[in-house]
Amino acid sequence: MPLLNAAWPVIASYDAPHLRRIALPLGGIGTGTISLGGRGDLRDWEVLNKPAKGLFSPQRSAFFALYAKAGDRPAVTRALEGPIDVEDYEGASGCPVPNHGLPRFRHCSFHVAYPLAQILLADPDVPVTVRLEAFNPFIPADADASGLPIAVLRYVLRNTTDEAVTASLCGAMAHFFDAGGAATSTIMDTDGLHGLQLGINGGDRWAEQWGTFAIATPEASVTRRTARLQMGWSGSLLDFWDDFSDDGRLDEREGPAHAYLAAEVTIPPRGERAVTFLLAWHFPNRLTWTPTPEEEKAAAPCGGGACPPHDVVGNYYATQFADAWDAAARALPRLPELEATTVQFVRAVCDSSLPTVVKEAALANLSTLRSQTCFRTADGLFFGWEGCNDDAGWCHGSCTHVWNYEQATAFLFGDLARTMRTVEFGPAMLEHGLMCFRTALPLSRAAAWPVAAADGQMGCLMKLYRDWQLCGDDDFLRALWPNAKQALAFCWIPGGWDADQDGVMEGCQHNTMDVEYFGPNPQMGLWYLGALRCAEAMARHLDEADFADRCRRLYEQGRAWIDANLFNGAYYEQQIRPPMTPENIAPGLQANMGATNLADPQFQLGSACLVDQLVGQFLAHICGLGHLTDDGHQRATLASVYRHNFRALTGHFNHMRSYAMPDETGVLMATYPRGKRPKWPFPYFSEVMTGFEYTAAVHMLYEGMRDEGLAIIAAIRARYDGRRRNPFDEAECGHHYARAMASWAAILALTGFHYSGVTGAMRFAPLAGTNFWSAGNAWGEVSQRETPDGIAVTLTVRGGALSLRRVALTGRGEAAVSPPASLRAGDAVTVTVPSAG
Repeated sequence: MPLLNAAWPVIASYDAPHLRRIALPLGGIGTGTISLGGRGDLRDWEVLNKPAKGLFSPQRSAFFALYAKAGDRPAVTRALEGPIDVEDYEGASGCPVPNHGLPRFRHCSFHVAYPLAQILLADPDVPVTVRLEAFNPFIPADADASGLPIAVLRYVLRNTTDEAVTASLCGAMAHFFDAGGAATSTIMDTDGLHGLQLGINGGDRWAEQWGTFAIATPEASVTRRTARLQMGWSGSLLDFWDDFSDDGRLDEREGPAHAYLAAEVTIPPRGERAVTFLLAWHFPNRLTWTPTPEEEKAAAPCGGGACPPHDVVGNYYATQFADAWDAAARALPRLPELEATTVQFVRAVCDSSLPTVVKEAALANLSTLRSQTCFRTADGLFFGWEGCNDDAGWCHGSCTHVWNYEQATAFLFGDLARTMRTVEFGPAMLEHGLMCFRTALPLSRAAAWPVAAADGQMGCLMKLYRDWQLCGDDDFLRALWPNAKQALAFCWIPGGWDADQDGVMEGCQHNTMDVEYFGPNPQMGLWYLGALRCAEAMARHLDEADFADRCRRLYEQGRAWIDANLFNGAYYEQQIRPPMTPENIAPGLQANMGATNLADPQFQLGSACLVDQLVGQFLAHICGLGHLTDDGHQRATLASVYRHNFRALTGHFNHMRSYAMPDETGVLMATYPRGKRPKWPFPYFSEVMTGFEYTAAVHMLYEGMRDEGLAIIAAIRARYDGRRRNPFDEAECGHHYARAMASWAAILALTGFHYSGVTGAMRFAPLAGTNFWSAGNAWGEVSQRETPDGIAVTLTVRGGALSLRRVALTGRGEAAVSPPASLRAGDAVTVTVPSAG
C-alpha cells in the first residue's frame, strides 16, 4: 500500500469492511457539497441548493480514471476507486452502484481527520499506487475562506517499478443540472488553470439548478472532451473507456454536453508525482424554506429580468464569484496557504492531549456546517435546517430549541453565530417579546409562524450572553438588548411560562420534544434559570440595576424551589399541572394543542429520568456561570442518567425511530426507574439520539465524571464506524443533524476553556501538554509546564485576533498579562500562574 501524507494528521482509519457507508462532505460552509465515498467514489451531489442523497443515474454519473503504462509493458486502465462492497452486488439489473462495471483497484483504505481525507489504493496489476488527498479549506474565524465552493482532489501516484511510467488521470463529469435551455460544456484556460465549465444557455435564470460547474487542473498537458457520444446500450461509456485506454488521451466527440478532462504525466522509476483537480460550482438561486403565499405574490408581482422571484433568497458564496470557473481560478493561487492553515488547525486539535474519541467526534461533526443543513443567504446571514431528508431540508427555520445545543459555530465562526442572534432578536421577534422559534424567509416574513418555544427562547438569551462574551462587542449587545429584555419579560405575561413570576416555569411550554409540557420540570426550568443569570449579567453591564436585581431575585427563588420540589433524591422530575382551559394559555405558546386533552395532558415527562434534564446547566458551564442548582443534586442526577439510561439495547422496545440498534449501546432519551410512566409519554422517550447523548456526556465531563462521559462518546462513535453508519452524518430528524455539533463542547469541558472578550480573561483547567482553543474570533494553542515559580502558560494565536488581559487556571489562580495584549495570528504570550501558597 502507498504511504500516508505525513504532513496531514489522521485521527481515524477505516479498512475495507468499514468503507461502505463513508461519505465525507467536500465543500464550503453554505455552498453545498459533493461527498467522497469510502472507496474513493464521488456521491451525493448536493450542490444544487438542496440535499440529494444517492443522486445519480447511469447517464449522469461521475468518476476519475487512471491510465498507466510502464516501459514497454501493456497499459492498464482503472477507475480510481476501491472495490465495491459485496453488500451492493445485488439489484434488479445486477449491481446498482454507478459505473459498477469499471475495473477498480483491489485494495483500499480510508484515513481522515476532518476535513482532510486520504484514500490509499493499490493493485498488483497496476504499476503505480495511488494516494488521494481530498479536502476543502476549513479555517476557524475565517468563514469566507471556509466557504469556498470547491473540492480539492490531489492524486499522488507512486511508481512501484524500475521503469518510467506514462500516466494519465481523467475526470469524467456528466452534465447533471437542468434549468431548461441548452446544456453547454466549454473549454476553459486561465492563468495556469485548464479545464471545462458546464453551464446552461438560456433556461430559467431563477431556477434552483441554474448555474455552472467546473472541473480544472493546473497540469499543462491536458486533453479534453466537451461531449459524450450519443449511443444506446451504454455505448457512450464503452466509447470513452476505449478512447482513454488506447493512449490515455481524449478525442473530441459530438453529442450531449459532458466534461472530460485528462492530465498526462511521466513518473520516474520509484518516483512520485501529484496531480491536482479542482471541482467548483456556482448555483446562486437558493429558494426560501417558507414559500410566499400566492395572494402575496399576486399583490406584488415579481420575477423575470433583473428582478428575482419572491422565493429566491440566494447564496452568499455566489455573490463572491462570477461563476464556477472564477471560483476555481481564484482559489488556485491561494491553495497552498489555505491547505497549510487548514492542516495547522486540524493538527492543533489532533495533537492536543485530549482523548482521541473526543477529538474525532468533534472534528467529524463539523462536516454538518458544510452540508445542506446550513446555508448563508445572499446578504451573508447564516441559517440552518434541523437536518436534511434525502432530497429536501428537514424542519426549517434555524429552529431555536435544536440549535441551542450545538456549540461549534459560536466557538469556530463567531461572526456566523452572531448573525443568528441578530435574526432571533430582530425580525423573528414580535413586539410583545414572542420569539418565533422557526424563522421564515425572506426576513420580511420572518415572523410568519408566531409560535414560541420555552427552551428555544431561553436558550437564545443564554447564547446572546455567550456570543457577547466571546466577541466583547458592547455595540452588538446594546443593539439587541431591548428585544432581549422583552424576550425574557415574555415569560411573565398572563398565561405565560412564569405568569406568577416566582422563577419557575409552570405554563404551557412548547419544547424540543415537539410537545407542550404542563407544569414545572427540570429541562425547561434550568433553561429559565440560565436565562435569568445571563440577563442579570448583561443588565448589570449596561447599568440597568433594577432589571438585574429582578432577574437575580427570580433566579434565587426558582433555584430554591426546583431543588426543594423537583429533585426526588436521585434525579429531577416533572410535576404535571394541567391548565384545564385554553384561556389559561397565552397566545403563541401552542404548537401541538389540537391533540391535547388539557384536563389530562398527554406527552409529558412525569417521573422520567430524562437524558438532558440539565441541558440548561450544560450551556451554563460553557458560559462560565457556575451551578444553576445544587451541585450535589446535579451530580446525582447525572449518575442516575448513566446508571439507568446508558445501556446495551438488547431487548429494548422502541416504538419510534431507531438511531441505535439492539446490538449497540446508547443513552435512552428517558427511563422510568421509579415506575409511574405516563400511559402516553413524550413521543421520543424510547429513542437514542446523539445530540442529547453528547449533551449529557459533556455535562458529566464538566462535573468530573470523566470515565462516564468518555464512555458515552465512545459508544456514539462506535455506532458511526463506516460499516454501520456514515461517520460524517450523525442523524436525528434527518441527516447531518445540527444538535450533534454539541460534540464540540467536549473540547471545552476537558480543557476547561472559557474566554471573555469583555474582560479580556481566558481560563483553562490545569492540563499538562499542549491543547487547542478557539474563541469564535480567534484560535490557537496553549501549553502549560511546571516551573519553580508556578505554572508557565504559553498562549499562541494561530488565526484571528483577540485581546488578553489575564490568564487563569481553575483552582490554581491567575496572572495578569502586562501590558494587556492585542494578539493576532503568529503572536504568543507567556505568563506564570503562581504556585498556591
